[in-house]
Amino acid sequence: MTFNSWEFLIFYPITILLYFLLPKKLSRFSLLIMSLIFYLAWNYKLIVLILFTTAVSYFAALIVEKTQKESVKKLCLIVSLIACLGVLVFFKYYNFLASSLGWVLTNINGNAYDFTLNLVLPVGISFYTFQTLSYVIDVYRGNEKAEHDFFLFTLYVTFFPQLVAGPIERPGNLIPQLREKNKLEPDNVRIGLQKMAVGFFKKIVVADLCAEYVNAIYNDAGNATGFGVIIASILFGFQIYCDFSGYTDIAIGCSRVMGIKLMKNFDMPYKAETIKDFWARWHISLSTWFRDYLYFPLGGSRCSKPRHMFNLFMVFFVSGLWHGANWTFVLWGILHAVYRIVGELTFKSREKFWAKVHVNTKSTWFRWIRKVITFLFVVFSWVFFRANSVGDMGLLLKALFTNMGSLGSTLTTMGLGTTAIIVTVLSLIVMVELDVLTNTEENEIAITPSRKTSIMWTIWAVAIAWIMLLSVGGASSFIYFQF
Repeated sequence: MTFNSWEFLIFYPITILLYFLLPKKLSRFSLLIMSLIFYLAWNYKLIVLILFTTAVSYFAALIVEKTQKESVKKLCLIVSLIACLGVLVFFKYYNFLASSLGWVLTNINGNAYDFTLNLVLPVGISFYTFQTLSYVIDVYRGNEKAEHDFFLFTLYVTFFPQLVAGPIERPGNLIPQLREKNKLEPDNVRIGLQKMAVGFFKKIVVADLCAEYVNAIYNDAGNATGFGVIIASILFGFQIYCDFSGYTDIAIGCSRVMGIKLMKNFDMPYKAETIKDFWARWHISLSTWFRDYLYFPLGGSRCSKPRHMFNLFMVFFVSGLWHGANWTFVLWGILHAVYRIVGELTFKSREKFWAKVHVNTKSTWFRWIRKVITFLFVVFSWVFFRANSVGDMGLLLKALFTNMGSLGSTLTTMGLGTTAIIVTVLSLIVMVELDVLTNTEENEIAITPSRKTSIMWTIWAVAIAWIMLLSVGGASSFIYFQF
């Protein structure tokens, strides 16, 4: 079941009605049941995996909290880490590792090897695994108390709005909110529905539109031209942002109607002036997760310079792996590691240079230049991320640097005629305007009198687009479901 489906159009109102009409305990239990149904709709057989991860984390945290022996605490932590990560590694990475090993052995002796298995990737496994891991680690560190209500903890793990693609919520934020039952508040309904409308606009009107033109190039890498790679990569930058942040907006909106506030996951990332700034704005729940549970434990920046660079490299290397079992994602992560390491090593010398030539780095024009350069670096990295394989990635990069081709023929190949260009540009302009309006800490649309009319028309346009899409059965899945 996806947010942009007829099933969800029926599922969500029923969930909301049960939540507000039933007494507190039954209300929470109904929310748990509906969340499980939401996940069962994907593949009912795989529900056992999320329940296994939930049970292991629940009992491990209870033991960690009750025991006084440090050795027992560490053992429980290690067991939970091995169990939860073991499930993730097996289902998500076994075939990746097996095919890589087979490739190596084949190149050594010429014989064909195939160790892969017919595995199905459980939807959202990377998200709910990280959510359970943060819970056990926080209890072990003494930052959180163990939750004794198994059903409440299960609801924390399976809460349907953010179950399959985040945000990756920390227990301290979500569990207390799930424990209480909120009253039906008009402001929450208004804010929630507005946020959902923005999310649907991003996904249906922008992301799915850009996907058509991006696929024309990336799914035919052998015939790509330099112009095609540039245009498709820029459009993919907007596609993946609108697809993922659109999902987040819908998730935040779904929860907000019930009075439950999820964390902010995007902060206008393409306004970033540096790669470091970009990662402080992009997929914030994952970036902060790696910061707190990998970067800081490795030593962060409070260590020697070489060790600091190693820590940065490891974070982005693991981040690349987290995104997918493909060497393209690994290389994408390594490229961002190189960006960050070079940025750190050259920061002081760059600042000295600009001061020496009397350039005001705080000036508007200079900041805009930094934003454009950062955007171009990010767009270039999307080539690694979007390529279907390492071979395709090589073809796309070769075309980018050796075969620019004709701009006119490239636009024709992509299906970008005059009308398509106008529609795409207008869609992006509206998306940017909506981003500006919703970029608040409360995830609320900040409507001023001058913008009220345009916002209302936008919301109506989203509703119409959604109905038209569903009526022809054209709903597409969200990109981050595969992670």
